[in-house]
Amino acid sequence: MKKLSLLLSALFFFGIGVFAQPKLSENNIQEIVRVMSPEEKACLVVGFNTGCPGYDPGLPGTGGLTYPMPKYGIPSIVMMDGPTGVRLEPDWHDGKGAVHFSTSFPTGLLTAASWDRETAAAVGRGIGEEALDLGADVLLGPGMNLLRNPLNGRNFEYFSEDPVLSGLIAAAYINGLQSVGVGTSAKHFAANSQETNRLDGDSRLSTRALRELYTRGFELCLRESDPWTVMASYNLLNGEYTQESYGLLTQILRQDFGYPGLVVTDWTGKRNTPKQLHAGSDLFMGGAKNQTEHILASLADGTLSMADLDRAVTKVLELIVKTPAFRGHKASLSPDLEAHAALARQSAAEGMVLLRNQGGVLPLAPCRAAVFGVHSYDLIPGGNGAAYVSAPYVVQVHDALKEAGFTLDADLERIYPAYAAFADADVALNHKVNVHVGKAQTPELEITRTLIEQTVKSSDVAVITLGRTSGEARDRILGREFLLQEDEVNLLENVCEVFHAAGKKVVVILNICGPIETASWNYLPDAILCAWLPGEEGGHAIADVLTGRVNPSGRLPMSFPLDYFDIAGAEDFPYNFVSNKANESVVHPERRGLPLKNLAYTDYTEDIFVGYRHFLTEGKEVAYPFGFGLSYTQFTYSNAVVRVKAGQVQASVTVTNSGPVAGKEAVGLYVSAPLGSFDKKPARELKDFAKTRLLAPGESQTLEFRFPVLDLASFNAALSRWEVAKGLYTVCFGAEAGREQMTRPLKLSRGLVKEVQRACEPQAGD
Repeated sequence: MKKLSLLLSALFFFGIGVFAQPKLSENNIQEIVRVMSPEEKACLVVGFNTGCPGYDPGLPGTGGLTYPMPKYGIPSIVMMDGPTGVRLEPDWHDGKGAVHFSTSFPTGLLTAASWDRETAAAVGRGIGEEALDLGADVLLGPGMNLLRNPLNGRNFEYFSEDPVLSGLIAAAYINGLQSVGVGTSAKHFAANSQETNRLDGDSRLSTRALRELYTRGFELCLRESDPWTVMASYNLLNGEYTQESYGLLTQILRQDFGYPGLVVTDWTGKRNTPKQLHAGSDLFMGGAKNQTEHILASLADGTLSMADLDRAVTKVLELIVKTPAFRGHKASLSPDLEAHAALARQSAAEGMVLLRNQGGVLPLAPCRAAVFGVHSYDLIPGGNGAAYVSAPYVVQVHDALKEAGFTLDADLERIYPAYAAFADADVALNHKVNVHVGKAQTPELEITRTLIEQTVKSSDVAVITLGRTSGEARDRILGREFLLQEDEVNLLENVCEVFHAAGKKVVVILNICGPIETASWNYLPDAILCAWLPGEEGGHAIADVLTGRVNPSGRLPMSFPLDYFDIAGAEDFPYNFVSNKANESVVHPERRGLPLKNLAYTDYTEDIFVGYRHFLTEGKEVAYPFGFGLSYTQFTYSNAVVRVKAGQVQASVTVTNSGPVAGKEAVGLYVSAPLGSFDKKPARELKDFAKTRLLAPGESQTLEFRFPVLDLASFNAALSRWEVAKGLYTVCFGAEAGREQMTRPLKLSRGLVKEVQRACEPQAGD
């Protein structure tokens, strides 16, 4: 009897082991996939939406949630915007009397302008720490689309017109953010280069341009980092939605780039779900009930294979087991805002670019200053849309100058804050503010010449801040936002004329989201500082640079053209399209399907000649070239070395601070390549970059550069492979494209080229 009892007990416990539901762990993902029902699988790959039982939106501002399945120990994970700081809803109260904020960090464009991987990593880590403290599992960033056109509404989120600078800055940001245990989503893959009709616009471009520019940054990013997710973009690519493109998501992203992680859709409703799954989309956000239904119906009628669904389920589970939610992390809801504000201030100063400093007017010693321009009193910290951040405060330029010891003109101190407050009240009372459209930019205030003549008597210098904002929802308009407006021109001309007549200097601060036209007026002021959208501590960072507390070391991550129509493909962009929303097919559904140029489709006629690649190759003058930026000191280069070893180009150059004050120098390594089998190549292309530490006068540092020889290749679309040409290459060292400090030849022999080409298997084509 005792033996029988033991046997029954053993069978009982054995039975529990057989029939109990397994709980998710890192080691049993495939077991979970095997036991899940088709309905459970369909729910898991579709975002947890308002139609799901037990839906909880989580933090106010949450971008999206995945579907929880407690029976398997699968939690819901939280995806949060955005790339310049955690996007909470404005004035979020937790119900206990506390209002929660997150830090508004400098935007991506400013971070890239630092040309500094360490700065990008620090910003990423700071945002990651706040995401963890606020309960996010995946932060939806960085945005890293190419700056094809200066009017793209989301350029401020992105990094550069060059894929190398973009990809390597993105990788550093990702490594910094994910070091705290929160994931990232590199976006938007790929060729998402305009906001106008972004849901249904077709980006038409060559395979060569796709591979050398529009996916190249992602490729380099994946080589240097491991983002937990990659986000597929809304747009079509050569007639096919990117989310439905097997060639893009599987052949290029997974096979060619070796990406092992999850592909999440941008926040799109139902499309061709079976095709999306087969293409390589794994997680459908934000999630809709009809997507789940579509998956089940497609399994039933055979248009979707279980293998494709299982692959997606596997990727989702592989993501979940990495997350704070799976580890049982509890959000503190108390990020270290003070420490992160200090980081925001430091990183903002790193990316500010000094465009003009006639006669060494900067740095300024504390003095009497007349501070003009509404954005000196109403600084624009960041852009709108997914990258909008509800910051606890914004440091204004005029306040920061007062803290730095300047005495400001009392009349201007009364007039401008009152005007800014009135404009804010007008928006609050009379205009709906949507986070994706954002607050309308405050128009410039008309200041009479009489008032300017009064201020000059009690002032030693004039400071003028000019502003531009943009965001998700629409692209910028040429005449309204790229060019200065009449009131801005009048202010600039009158202040410069009056102050110069009195023998006094004028400094202009550009608080801008991207390039504006400068050639018609940049000779007027004595100094111009491009401060971008610098985050909540922007005023302090601007004052730090103006006073010399920080020596400017930022460099332009894109070219500033003399004229908009000097850029290649200028006509192939909706530069004069006026709409309050980006999604033209939603605003005007009657236009959907009509072959409207730059709305239904956009031809990338410039091909690979974007930005400096065009200007240098065609010999076109620009207002400010890619890589341009002044310093309060000077640098000299020496001991440049270039060689090929073990399939890598290895180079170095010694940089010496030969000027009077401490400073940093960013150095780009550019290469001019022989044509090989191609009819045309860019005159010069960036291949790597580095930045010195802070060098004291007379101090030197040797910078090193490393990249595969294959990075010298161009993409042969006919053969669907990369090709490295034999012959003589010119390697150029210098921050500014087209203005090298030193050059060195690099000769690739036929034997070496053959060896490299053997490593080049045919690549994915269209």
